[in-house]
Amino acid sequence: MPTMDDRAIGEYAAFACHLADLAGRTILPYFRVRLAVENKTAGSGYDPVTLADREAERAIRDEIHRVHPGHGILGEEHGFAAGTDGLTWIIDPIDGTRAFIIGQLHWGVLIALNDGERPVIGVMHQPYTGETFVGSRLGAELRRHGLSSSLRVRECRRLEDSIVCATDPAMFSGPGERDAFRQLVSKARMRRYGGDCYSYCLLASGFIDLVIESRLQPYDIQALIPIIEAAGGIVTSWSGGPPYDGGQVVAAGDRELHKIALAMLAPAAR
Repeated sequence: MPTMDDRAIGEYAAFACHLADLAGRTILPYFRVRLAVENKTAGSGYDPVTLADREAERAIRDEIHRVHPGHGILGEEHGFAAGTDGLTWIIDPIDGTRAFIIGQLHWGVLIALNDGERPVIGVMHQPYTGETFVGSRLGAELRRHGLSSSLRVRECRRLEDSIVCATDPAMFSGPGERDAFRQLVSKARMRRYGGDCYSYCLLASGFIDLVIESRLQPYDIQALIPIIEAAGGIVTSWSGGPPYDGGQVVAAGDRELHKIALAMLAPAAR
């Protein structure tokens, strides 16, 4: 694992924001216009992809190859390219493509830097609103219009007081998942669906208490982990282990609430 001091973390975080800005400039001309949509899983569900997804990831990859040719890359649209120095960029050019293609705002560019063991830098950029959420061991912040503000999760120790989010309840299709999720949200103060990556950033901002999801890929979650952790939250699998490979993921702002959620999700954890 390469050793990174705070200066290196800061430089890589700045580069990650640069990549996100580059992707955003590539994407925006395609937003809220008539756009061809391809289904990547035709015949077995609906997984939309557009030219905006593919061109944004290509722009990110080209810039990484130009500036850091020894770094690996894992992206949703163009796959894995191994590096030579142990660092890998994890990319989802548009997380929330379903929201993107219908003109909603709950989508964003996700970029993480993984040091060979875990993501150490995470960025979520929403180019239409001009928001960039950044997280690393140096802290978590929201940058917008040249200003920055620190992110901090809120205390919420009781499930009955919590706001719970998930992108789509249909994602809970594994054995026991739907029942476990329904039991949990039935006790929450409020539930909301459709947030994609944006929900995790609102959790880091102190507006949401739990995000519970399943069937995630590494590029869906790795960029969000450093943001939430640096804001004081916690992200794990449903069994309490590392969530870096995706799958079943639970994010919480309060550690006591996280324990409650794990206990309720345990029957379906795998």
